[in-house]
Amino acid sequence: MEPILVTGGTGTLGSHIVTRLRAAGRDVRVLSRQPHSDTEGVQFVTGDLLADTGVASAVEGVSTIVHCAGKNKGDEVATQHLVDAASRSGRPHLVYVSVVGADRIPVTGPVDRMMFSYFDMKRKAEVVVEGSGLPWTTLRATQFYDLMLVVLHAMAKLPLVPVPSGVSFQPVDSDEVAARMVELALGPPSGLVPDIGGPRLYTTRQLVRGYLKATGRERPLVSISLPGQAAQALREGANVAPEHASGRRTWEAFLAKHLPA
Repeated sequence: MEPILVTGGTGTLGSHIVTRLRAAGRDVRVLSRQPHSDTEGVQFVTGDLLADTGVASAVEGVSTIVHCAGKNKGDEVATQHLVDAASRSGRPHLVYVSVVGADRIPVTGPVDRMMFSYFDMKRKAEVVVEGSGLPWTTLRATQFYDLMLVVLHAMAKLPLVPVPSGVSFQPVDSDEVAARMVELALGPPSGLVPDIGGPRLYTTRQLVRGYLKATGRERPLVSISLPGQAAQALREGANVAPEHASGRRTWEAFLAKHLPA
């Protein structure tokens, strides 16, 4: 069987996908910006999607690409480079991970672009995948617990923790998303599949309080109202998918694992 290419295979989601693909008996090729030594069943190719270097070598001879790589800017350009290289090498199945709300959160004004450009960027990359001419599958996931942990760790350093009012999140465990991505990669092209989200919704205040409790800290919280159309869409629930709460691990369980007492 041909190897499966994983872009961003050393990142939060990608590393879980690589592990699960190997457990399923598949050889894996990883495109990474940093050089790595090959391991059993895992070949590394050094390259950069945005700079369009090393991409042709990475896609050569693969029948499936799991596209997890992404930056704060230029995701659609990087995805186009991947699609162009893949189209020249054959017709591999392209499996892309996006974000819930990519199609529902308007990013129009300067405030929106400053705070929520990620959603707009992911939607533009979705369009590239959809129009690629390749067989494709796209999964939209809610925010990862890992990201929440990084953000809250930074916020908790402040003497007052700002809490966006009226905003809820449905964070999900990245390994559970990886399991679904592997399932999709080993299956037929399916287009846009149902979203995946965590088992429950949390207000921003609940997430902050859960983190503070787990780390044994006390901080006063101050409610703030975020401006702009994108923030309004968040308050209306555009970033959550309660009808697709297929994740099992809760925020509390994640914190207990990663922040042991």
